[in-house]
Amino acid sequence: MFDAILIEKTDDTQSASQTQVSPEQLPEGDVLVEIAYSTLNYKDALAITGKAPVVRSFPMVPGIDFSGIVRESEHPDYKPGDKVVLNGWGVGETHWGGLARQARVKGDWLVPLPEGISLRQAMVIGTAGYTAMLCVMALARNGVTPDQGEIAVTGAAGGVGSVAIALLAARGYTVSAVTGRADEAEYLKGLGATNIVDRAELAGKPRPLNKERWAGAVDVAGSTPLANLLSMIRYGGTVAACGLAAGMDLPASVAPFILRGITLAGVDSVMCPQQTRREAWRLLEAELDLDRLEAMAVEVPMEKVIETAPKFLDGQIRGRVIVPVAPELG
Repeated sequence: MFDAILIEKTDDTQSASQTQVSPEQLPEGDVLVEIAYSTLNYKDALAITGKAPVVRSFPMVPGIDFSGIVRESEHPDYKPGDKVVLNGWGVGETHWGGLARQARVKGDWLVPLPEGISLRQAMVIGTAGYTAMLCVMALARNGVTPDQGEIAVTGAAGGVGSVAIALLAARGYTVSAVTGRADEAEYLKGLGATNIVDRAELAGKPRPLNKERWAGAVDVAGSTPLANLLSMIRYGGTVAACGLAAGMDLPASVAPFILRGITLAGVDSVMCPQQTRREAWRLLEAELDLDRLEAMAVEVPMEKVIETAPKFLDGQIRGRVIVPVAPELG
């Protein structure tokens, strides 16, 4: 038996608890991983609190990502002792996730952990950091270069925003950090942000076009903030959109697209192809300042995961929340 966070549902009532489960309860898969670290993400918070129908089957172990060591494998790419990382693929939603001592998953979902990244650092990066890199890759793929102007990052003090700022700054971009928390200004500047923008500037009814302001953006908000952001992107710019913290709707106009030729690039981290995943992790190893990364991280033990989850939904979380499951693994 081993510890796990388990979400259960009886009739219409959903609850989460820390309990013990047995290896026999683990779902099917061709690789068994001993988990060293997992994380607490916005999606995990929704699942644990039941504030959104994230969990598709019950009971469910949440945790959309984890790092660990392969213990058993029937997959040709992995053998016992290999260090691996997993992000997405419905883990924590339809398949038991990382907030447990063990996970049995499909080997095709795993990525070999780059040698320059430790098991702990892999989860300080986590799905948020991996998603941030996918956004940066989308900007570069669409030709947004540092000399074209500033890049806006919404939800700047959150996990995706924090890593996106660090990555963009390392590539030489000038970054505008959009946040509703003025007290995080020094933290954001420490990550590499040049300017701090009050998120209130992206509130209010969107206009079809506003004054051109940014060459590109990484957006985690969606809804009205994204619509306002689109109206302020310079001619030919790109917005990489990866979140819906402000809502799933998009009350925007086609004007920025047909009059300024901008691109709205959708970024999905869950079902992202294996080749792109490996490239993202390769770039994270090469470009991310792992020492600076520690400024983003706070550890929350397993026994405090459930009480921490609502803080995500209240906007009280800064950076990355990592959960040491078995830190002695390395």
